[in-house]
Amino acid sequence: MQRKRTVPFYVFTVFTSILVLILLFQLLMKTLLLPPSISEPNQELKDYHVVLISEEVDNDYWRLMEQGARELEKSTKLLVEYRGPQRSNLDEQMKIMDMAIAAQVDGIVVQALNEDEFTPLIDKAVNKGIPVITIDADAPKSKRSAYVGTDNYLSGWEAGKALAQDTNGQAVVGIITGSLTSSHMQQRVQGFKDATATYKGISIVAIEESNITRIEAEEKTNKILTEYEEITAFFGTSALDGLGIQAAIERFGKKDDIYIIAFDVLPQTIELLQAGEIHAVVAQEPFEMGKRGMELVLDVLQGKTVVEINYTRTNIIRKSDIQQELNGESR
Repeated sequence: MQRKRTVPFYVFTVFTSILVLILLFQLLMKTLLLPPSISEPNQELKDYHVVLISEEVDNDYWRLMEQGARELEKSTKLLVEYRGPQRSNLDEQMKIMDMAIAAQVDGIVVQALNEDEFTPLIDKAVNKGIPVITIDADAPKSKRSAYVGTDNYLSGWEAGKALAQDTNGQAVVGIITGSLTSSHMQQRVQGFKDATATYKGISIVAIEESNITRIEAEEKTNKILTEYEEITAFFGTSALDGLGIQAAIERFGKKDDIYIIAFDVLPQTIELLQAGEIHAVVAQEPFEMGKRGMELVLDVLQGKTVVEINYTRTNIIRKSDIQQELNGESR
């Protein structure tokens, strides 16, 4: 008799365990995007939960953007959650956005790394009542409310003009770009090409992809230097490209012979600019982008009309401009 009772008992135990696991999994999925601090006793009540989705979560450029978003968070009813892949990865970035949609957050500020891939996902969010602001890279054919960030084509154009001016229109150029498939990187490269096309003495002989890493930028620069001994200049289109380019050139013993124009005023980049090992930098405003992106999503959530295109400042700085630029960029 004792043995017969154990069978239903075990069945009941297994069934109960499975049910508990299912409930726990559902709870986890529902709350996955909610910051732990939201339920702390001293947490200030927030009206809106907005997710900022970066290209690469620990990239210095994106951390500056997060700081801008946090600055607005201090003085508003926005609760900002910052998310992104550890390494630039389109699929992971889209997965994070899909999770934000599933969690029914109030708003999303996201870099549309690839316009074609992101447009359906942005439209999905908007159709579910979640406003989307694109930042740094746009998806103009989507239902996003607004874009805030650099005019990427213009920034590439300005870089090309600066290189032409600094080299007297005579240069054999290699380009290191963060991504060959990202729309904003493509725009920077195209702007650069168009700006230099009118100079007969400037030729672009190679374009390589760094995948937004300093190490890969250095490896690809090494590859170009090996294949094209006549190289006299490099253009790096993303924040870490200039650092990798400079490291490779120094290892080749050519730091006095090759011109470098880089992107973004990261501390290491400024140090190299000051030392004369990087010659010009395209300066963006990531802090302002993050802050303005949050302002825009808050305006939409509060029913206000927003301007669709919001370009932040872009300019070329050289060694002589460093102090003025840093003073202007101080927060």
